[in-house]
Amino acid sequence: MINPLLRTLTLAAGLWAAAGPVAAQWGNPLRQVLRHDTAGLSRVLAHPDAYRLQILYTRIRRDAAGTPHFRSYGYRLRPREYFYPASTVKLAGAALALEKLRALSSQTPGLTPESVMLTDSAFAGQTRVRRDTSSATGRPSVANYVRKSLLVSDNDAFNRLYEFVGPAALNAGLARLGLRHSRLLHRLSVGDQEPGSRHTNPVAFYADTAATQLLYQQPAAFYSGPWPRVAMRDETIGQAHLEGRTFVPGPVDFSQKNAFSLLDLQQMLRAVLFPETRPPTQRLRLAAEDYALLRQALSQLPRESVHPRYDAAHYPDTYVKFLLGGGGTTPLPPGVRVFNKIGEAYGFLIDNAYIVDAAQGVEFLLSVVLYVNADGVLNDDKYEYDAIGFPFMRDLGRRVYEAECRRKKNR
Repeated sequence: MINPLLRTLTLAAGLWAAAGPVAAQWGNPLRQVLRHDTAGLSRVLAHPDAYRLQILYTRIRRDAAGTPHFRSYGYRLRPREYFYPASTVKLAGAALALEKLRALSSQTPGLTPESVMLTDSAFAGQTRVRRDTSSATGRPSVANYVRKSLLVSDNDAFNRLYEFVGPAALNAGLARLGLRHSRLLHRLSVGDQEPGSRHTNPVAFYADTAATQLLYQQPAAFYSGPWPRVAMRDETIGQAHLEGRTFVPGPVDFSQKNAFSLLDLQQMLRAVLFPETRPPTQRLRLAAEDYALLRQALSQLPRESVHPRYDAAHYPDTYVKFLLGGGGTTPLPPGVRVFNKIGEAYGFLIDNAYIVDAAQGVEFLLSVVLYVNADGVLNDDKYEYDAIGFPFMRDLGRRVYEAECRRKKNR
């Protein structure tokens, strides 16, 4: 079910703060929220550099016509400080896959996000996909990959969208959207690296579930060009790491891995939820039904999905809701709907969210990253997600939400 408030959004031009995308620290309400904390956030706030903490909070005010206006506030924002974005990149992959499909459909009648999509293999490490038992038809499709990648952060679903769009078009899309501190260089959770990350699978789309009526065929491809130059700092992380079972002294080099600054993550979310507030040249080229698909997948609880279907015992309502929900540990406040994409890997926790409570008249954007890896060893699966990361995310989201509710009542 899509939140009723989102259905009625007046997507007209909004405003950034006069000083730029992030308001000056003077009178920063985010700092006021953090300053009044007693215990819940203090462990991380006492050492923000060690936790690589960054927070971007954007208030939304609507005028009499319902037009949204934005003012953003940051805490320790470092656009060039590297963090591994993990699954947060899936929103960009999903949006750009729908954009490519929309462009193809203008010359290929009958091609839609629900069209059967079969993936073949043509290079070492690639895999084929012909079935998808989670879909209504039993066949894969772009639409179902979008749902799975956003609803429960399915890695294979993102990889199939990466293969369909290709790294060249993905990075060109990020640049066109004005996301200057971002890059997409590889698939997720399959050890993807060069040269495999430059090779994409052959893909074919069909009009029927029997896969006999070919609509569009895309051959295997190889991207030989340069990767985008994204000037990031501190791209070597950790004191040691594991390669399989082998302990290797020294950090992990992330310079050839995906990157996405916190500012860019929130801009990507705004491009999907508030497209008319973006400059015309930096908007996604999507139809209304494409936006609706993305918004539903971002906000739906796993148990609300019919295809794919998810067991609530394994996928609680806040399974991928870190802010407010703590990653499945705490229910959302009654009436709250969260449109978000999370990331969790190498000790990094990220949530990029639009939080709305229609009854309270509250809506805001909140994007956060922190790093919880006390021993400095990567790939050992000994990260303080449960002890520090999730509680911090939950408490921060609740404090900002409560501050927004008070502000609304006092207005």
